Amino acid sequence: MLIFPAIDLKDGKVVRLYKGDFNTVHQVADDPAETAGSFHAAGARYLHMVDLDGAKDGVRKNSAIVKSVAEAGLKIELGGGIRSMADLEAVFALGVWRAVIGSAAVSNPEFVREAVEKYGPERIAVGIDTKDGLVRTAGWKENAGLDYISFSNQMESIGVKHIVFTDIETDGTLSGPSYERLEALQKAVSCSITASGGVSSNEDLRKLRDRGLYAAIVGKAWYAGAVNLAQAVREGGPQ
Repeated sequence: MLIFPAIDLKDGKVVRLYKGDFNTVHQVADDPAETAGSFHAAGARYLHMVDLDGAKDGVRKNSAIVKSVAEAGLKIELGGGIRSMADLEAVFALGVWRAVIGSAAVSNPEFVREAVEKYGPERIAVGIDTKDGLVRTAGWKENAGLDYISFSNQMESIGVKHIVFTDIETDGTLSGPSYERLEALQKAVSCSITASGGVSSNEDLRKLRDRGLYAAIVGKAWYAGAVNLAQAVREGGPQ
């Protein structure tokens, strides 16, 4: 299982939110590049980055930071404000390895289809963010009224091979991943699934690995000192 430590960017700072609430934003590290360097030193070779400015406002303000981190050697999976083929071209030009399409996958599934056809299924993921099993968009503020399983089936039918699943109720809470919803998703689709939200310990990561998840994102747990990243990478297997 791949381990993706996470850097969430807002106004050029490394921040975390609680359950996706922008009113809870707080800085957790001083320098994004130094933080990424710490991940690399621990053995991580992948990095999940979210441009929160892009997710909330549709305007990416952190491109220079993303580019500098990409040049340091980590494979970056980037989400936040990617809503057009022009956006994809711009983020890939920064050195991003994989782009995560979130809200735009709901409003414009044809964009996802086109993206997968042009860049291939390994470079495109769909971020499915849910609350009470319903898909949320616009930085998690808006309820799209879509069941997450049905939406995942739709995405798979148009060629998506990678899903980043976030249960908003667990994100930033250190309460443990949403195992039941992840299991239901695994049964419903053949896509590779990345678990996001709620990881609180190395034991959580072992449980996700043993359930056959493709990858897991580690955010607040690392910043809080609750996860040994080097151990997680070793136990996850080949990266």
